[in-house]
Amino acid sequence: MTEAQARAVQYVRTDALEVQCLSRSVIDRILAGDGLNAIDVDSLIDNIRRFARVTVNFHPDRLLITGRSVVEGLLQDGVYRGQFETSISNGSRTAFAGGDRDRWEEHLFGKSYQSPGVTNEERPKYGGLNLMNYADGASPRFGSCHLVLRPYVSERCTFTFGDSFTGPERKGTIDVFSPLLAPLFEAAVSTQEVLGSDHISVALLVELLQKLSSRSNEFIPEALGRSLDDYIEAQVHAVVDLANDAEAIIADPSFRGTPTGNLLKEICHKYGLRLGWHAGFQMEVGSVPSDFRGPAMQPLALRIDQRFGNEKGWINAAVLGLAAASLHDHPEEWEDWGSYDETLQHIKQLWHVLVRFGSPFNCVT
Repeated sequence: MTEAQARAVQYVRTDALEVQCLSRSVIDRILAGDGLNAIDVDSLIDNIRRFARVTVNFHPDRLLITGRSVVEGLLQDGVYRGQFETSISNGSRTAFAGGDRDRWEEHLFGKSYQSPGVTNEERPKYGGLNLMNYADGASPRFGSCHLVLRPYVSERCTFTFGDSFTGPERKGTIDVFSPLLAPLFEAAVSTQEVLGSDHISVALLVELLQKLSSRSNEFIPEALGRSLDDYIEAQVHAVVDLANDAEAIIADPSFRGTPTGNLLKEICHKYGLRLGWHAGFQMEVGSVPSDFRGPAMQPLALRIDQRFGNEKGWINAAVLGLAAASLHDHPEEWEDWGSYDETLQHIKQLWHVLVRFGSPFNCVT
């Protein structure tokens, strides 16, 4: 890590240490209330540290300012680049000096990245801690595919309970994790909804954490989390080198047999990664709801199917990628729909609809 990156991690760690005792008391109280006094919390946290993977979701076919696609950049460079370098984002498009993302990072990391001489390459890369071992990654709202990072990369990460743009109070590092574990147990008590999964009792949460060593090596393509908003965000404070830091790419099956899918295979061959395919998402245009992400979603789905889906009546990740590429290359063709930023936001939101309501991918002929 560079000096700025080390300062950022230490800043979050110091904040987390201030609430660690309180967080641990919350966990102990909840365990005692369920008759689980004998559970060793330190052992649970050690399991997380040793076996949980950070996943970095991305859309492989989105275009960079250089004209290359994300997947072409990964193949040629061998590193995953953050939004301050690429100028693209699957969340807020404010990764520039003085932008919202810059201000969020200034607050979260104690101005570590606002010091003179700090480069965009040093800025954190964003992912999620995949405690539930979801096949679509910890935070699929940010992409149809994801990198699976090796457990030791977590040592260079900071974590927040929820997206950093919300200014979350719950934050920590992999060695000061109680402030992030406590809200998981609180959720198990209050709603039994934990990181996108329903019916997670305190006892089941304990069991899942105890079995991380075996669960982390399982890959079940159908085990989709669809967790759009409920995740532990990971901020990776170092270079993400594919050959050394990643162990797999898990891709959406709509790219299988396409140029993008072939490039994903090349990446895995070149850098020694495993390539897996999760079950994917597809949706009939007529089934797109009007009350989730706004009334523009169904007419947008219809337009995208007509222009890029050969009017098969379905949308999927690859078809949405063609629409995003068209907007990038020919924005004038979308002027009747809205501004560039508005249209891009709508395409992102349609992806959220697909994740939330889509059925497993099945090639439509």
